[in-house]
Amino acid sequence: MILLTGAAGFIGSAVARHIIENTNNTVVNVDLLTYAGNVDSLCNIADSERYYFEQVDICNAEAIRSVFEKYQPKAVMHLAAESHVDRSIEGPDAFIHTNIVGTYTLLEAAREYWSGLEGEAKEHFRFHHISTDEVYGDLHGTDDLFTETTPYAPSSPYSASKASSDHLVRAWQRTYGLPTIITNCSNNYGPYHFPEKLIPHMILNALDGKPLPVYGDGLQSRDWLYVEDHARALYKVVTEGEVGKTYNIGGHNEKKNIDVVKTICSLLEELAPEKPEGVRQYEDLITYVTDRPGHDVRYAIDASKIERELGWKPEETFDSGIRKTVQWYLDNKLWWQRVLSGEYRLARIGGE
Repeated sequence: MILLTGAAGFIGSAVARHIIENTNNTVVNVDLLTYAGNVDSLCNIADSERYYFEQVDICNAEAIRSVFEKYQPKAVMHLAAESHVDRSIEGPDAFIHTNIVGTYTLLEAAREYWSGLEGEAKEHFRFHHISTDEVYGDLHGTDDLFTETTPYAPSSPYSASKASSDHLVRAWQRTYGLPTIITNCSNNYGPYHFPEKLIPHMILNALDGKPLPVYGDGLQSRDWLYVEDHARALYKVVTEGEVGKTYNIGGHNEKKNIDVVKTICSLLEELAPEKPEGVRQYEDLITYVTDRPGHDVRYAIDASKIERELGWKPEETFDSGIRKTVQWYLDNKLWWQRVLSGEYRLARIGGE
């Protein structure tokens, strides 16, 4: 039994689907269902006898303790977080509350539960905290890569809150002996990605004939990781990783933002040639807008440690992954139309 927080989110739902579809493990999804949580992303596994759902706030200590008591998990994979940089700039409160206070609350519940275990159950228990490469800040050198020992230098309220949660997890391992593992990943993309993020935002705006807003000069560079590759890596870490270690997970796909947007436009020319009225070429929709405050110029992950020690490496190149992603959005209009209209949230009314 794996207690998976935030499994109605983008990465969390990919992890839940991977575990149910490719392993014999059981998942209990603990998710509050805030705006980015979408149970539609779990429809393929919702009827599985090995999948359970608890609508719980990770900041609610009593409720979280009850989940541990009820399900007796052998591991925790903690993905629940506020994750959008722009939203953190506009309103950092939720990021401090969920990402810092929520992680603290979950750590304390896990420590209490773990302390009461005995024998192999205690020895094999793991608390896996899933974080981001944004905690490392900005890479300036063209050949530099983030490693597991890169000093933290977060730039946004989001990355600062995630850095804080990373430090809490390490402190609980050092001080209390809680068996923790941390992973820091690069930018994820793929199916079921909430439309506010760069890649789905560009796909859906283009299909609707809307401007494709690119921050600044568009030369900011990111390493892109296909979400299903990430899900495989996370499961390998929680089942095979070494307690107390950090593993960086990246896709070996560093791309400039403007090149990502142009690639999407090119794929849409091929896969969706019938354009909205008034659009001659999708690239004509590209619009440069004022850069956001504190925008990091470059992130790039050195993922050699996880490949060397655990044998994981990404299966998707950026070309193969982005093609699959664009095609998925073309084939799954009902999913993203329900998100854009807000219908995906209607089932929760009265249930919270």
